[in-house]
Amino acid sequence: MGRLKQNVRGVNLGNWLVLEKWMNPAMFSDTEALDEYHLPRMLPEAVYRERIRTHRNEYITERDFTRIASWGFGLVRIPVPFFIFGDVPPFIGCIEELDKAMSWAEAYGLKVLIDLHTAPGCQNGFDNGGMQNILTFGQDPADVEFVYTVLERLSERYGKRQGLFGIEILNEPMVRAAYEMMHMAERRGETNDPELAAKSEPLTMEFLRSFYDTAYDRMRAFLPEDKAVVIHDAFLLDAWKDFWQDGDHKNVILDTHQYLMMIERPGEGPAGEERYREFLEDVGSRIEEMEKYFPVVTGEWCLSNGAVTRMEDPEERKAFYRFLSDLEIREWNRGSGYIYWSYKLLIDTVNGGAKFTDAWDLGRCRDFGWFTD
Repeated sequence: MGRLKQNVRGVNLGNWLVLEKWMNPAMFSDTEALDEYHLPRMLPEAVYRERIRTHRNEYITERDFTRIASWGFGLVRIPVPFFIFGDVPPFIGCIEELDKAMSWAEAYGLKVLIDLHTAPGCQNGFDNGGMQNILTFGQDPADVEFVYTVLERLSERYGKRQGLFGIEILNEPMVRAAYEMMHMAERRGETNDPELAAKSEPLTMEFLRSFYDTAYDRMRAFLPEDKAVVIHDAFLLDAWKDFWQDGDHKNVILDTHQYLMMIERPGEGPAGEERYREFLEDVGSRIEEMEKYFPVVTGEWCLSNGAVTRMEDPEERKAFYRFLSDLEIREWNRGSGYIYWSYKLLIDTVNGGAKFTDAWDLGRCRDFGWFTD
């Protein structure tokens, strides 16, 4: 396998085609739905359809692509759901929106990384996988086969498009080692379906490797080798050194997601500057080591952290964010680049009690001068 170092600088279009309640709570108003799976089950069909239609038409437009390009970014990572082709009622497909996004990207010199962000039954137990605190993907072979067909259809539809950078097989699959390391059982909270939650089980590494093997082969039947196949590290960055090193797997990128919250634990209080530095430099060295095996892109990261909640002075917060942004970008560039999460939020940080969520919103970070570039 060739290991040509990439130079990725991009941003995620989170919460556009895959909903996350915390990023736009108004979409879930008048319901008890915690996630996208349950939203259409708790709204009248006409209301659901109108909300989705309005959201998709207004949340991301052509103007956003011109803005992203003007910032000097070269790529957008677009999370898409398993029901993108509109064949899984009651969900509404969004392939037309992805078609438009590809054309906008090509018009303004951007590349697109299509990221399959959800799977039937949810692959991680997060709302970003479609079902909060439910993880049953992999238990039904029909669900796994369906995901393969979605990846094939995406590969066939966009494989020859000039704007396509690549396709990510599946976002953040949760294997048992990561499940235990992240204390997921203890963190488990509300769910809309206790019966399904009781059946939840993390994936095995054996299943995930086999899943990646089959997905790669089926995608490459349609996807030229100049388009990347991206695999997520399942929160185990160092676990892939012996994977696909046979020379038969071309243009593969390893995606790792690194958030400052990973070293923040409930009850411990926010980490300090030195602890953040140690964490980031350690991750950067591990990324650099993994570059011997795969190009490694930090496909999700942001400036959000607990330390700023103790800072009353806006200039103090700005200086701290600048310290973090410079450090994070330096460490991610020890690999093959980075993709910020996320481009925007729809949260009122003044009246809505979400004061410190700004750092998840790249536009706000740039407006506030939290980056020095």
